Amino acid sequence: MTDKLIIFDTTLRDGEQSPGASMTRDEKLRIARQLERLRVDVIEAGFAASSNGDFECVKAIAAHIKDSTVCSLARANDRDIARAAEALAPAARARIHTFVATSPLHMEKKLRMTPDQVFEQARLAVRFARNLCADVEFSPEDGYRSEPDFLCRVLEAVIAEGATTINIPDTVGYAVPELYGQFIRMLRERIPNSGRAVWSVHCHNDLGMAVANSLAGVKLGGARQVECTINGLGERAGNCSLEEVVMAVKTRRDYYALEVGIDTTQIVPASRMVSQTTGFVVQPNKAVVGANAFAHASGIHQDGVLKARDTYEIMRAEDVGWSTNRIVLGKLSGRNAFKQRLQELGIESDSEADINAAFARFKDLADRKSEIFDEDILALMNDESVTPAREHYRLLAMSQRSEIGERPHARVVFAVGEREHSAESDGNGPVDATLKAIESQVGSGAELALYSVNAITSGSTESQGEVTVRLQLGGRVVNGVGADPDIVVASAKAYLSALNKLHSNVDRVAAQG
Repeated sequence: MTDKLIIFDTTLRDGEQSPGASMTRDEKLRIARQLERLRVDVIEAGFAASSNGDFECVKAIAAHIKDSTVCSLARANDRDIARAAEALAPAARARIHTFVATSPLHMEKKLRMTPDQVFEQARLAVRFARNLCADVEFSPEDGYRSEPDFLCRVLEAVIAEGATTINIPDTVGYAVPELYGQFIRMLRERIPNSGRAVWSVHCHNDLGMAVANSLAGVKLGGARQVECTINGLGERAGNCSLEEVVMAVKTRRDYYALEVGIDTTQIVPASRMVSQTTGFVVQPNKAVVGANAFAHASGIHQDGVLKARDTYEIMRAEDVGWSTNRIVLGKLSGRNAFKQRLQELGIESDSEADINAAFARFKDLADRKSEIFDEDILALMNDESVTPAREHYRLLAMSQRSEIGERPHARVVFAVGEREHSAESDGNGPVDATLKAIESQVGSGAELALYSVNAITSGSTESQGEVTVRLQLGGRVVNGVGADPDIVVASAKAYLSALNKLHSNVDRVAAQG
């Protein structure tokens, strides 16, 4: 007999809390559609009460996603819960996820509430949520560092009030696998009505054990839901990695005896989409989705794989989606073929104007690059995720000069709102000169915290360069991503993309980790 392991993806909520990973509505919707193709059971679409922008994101995802449950986070108060329910109204299947901190440290220092006050707030919040939504999840924030007696008291009460899922977060990544698994089991055994709820784990990776802790919570503790993110994206050291948990359970089915409903061939496409959208590059040796995950450099390993694949490979690259890396379109391809490929990649748009603009950009790229890969199309669509009419900063033209013995020089023409600006600057290199030229007119005062270049496809000097620029200003951190066969052009696009996010960014209420 095997049980079902529920995969709860929080890339769009907890993953987005990673500094600089903030996404637009269209970007979130595109990723949500890919998560649906991945057959994720629950998609935590955001924190509806945190801002009007997040509310609209949750509402849009709720309206478009049909095969996965759509969830919104909410603090344990009536306003947040009502706002979440309103955003989730269009959903085919909805879940409200409410939380309040229960550890002594958090209650005293952050909430400044007594345990009795927290108990009452948790109980009433779940009661209120249950009246608005049949599917309610409750999380005791910093649950792993909470006093067991108090935590049992709270969890028994919220289950009695109708909570259908109980999640135990290791909010600060403090747990170790054996003890965390025992902790989950202890709670389930001590709480009389524990069998009325699905038990869930939510682990952070501060000590590098988020996946191990989550799997221990499943195997030793009896949890049947894992909360995770694509690529392990998340604040600080990140979250439990969806791809690692899923492939561990599928590869070691003999040990875990669990089924997952995930379409694993969509794992790599999801990983690429999240990476290219957020600008957080996947390390080459990352399990399952890293570029080297199925590479063999050792002669002994190569010989073994050639003779019998399973000598050194415990899973097949094509099973997680690596076989999708193929040439799909060229400069002779028409608009319908382009639109069909977008749909195959999980990219849909309600605006024909956006499709037309993206197709024009595709034809321009095809004239400069002979082979167009899926990664190129994803990067192209990320460039088009905000149409020019809605961008505050837009690149119009640029040129640069770099010669040995001469100081590099750049000239950039760009729009700020409805006005056109032209700027020139010298620099240590063409990229430095280009960014200095833009900043000389914009005067943002932002600090450049990261500049990163990554080849979108490998094996050719024709590959598009993907540039990530991270800016910090007044406590806010944003990433801008730009792609182009010309690295200097990609750099200008990335810098302007980051400036657009700084311009449109709205402050949000902090959520749980």
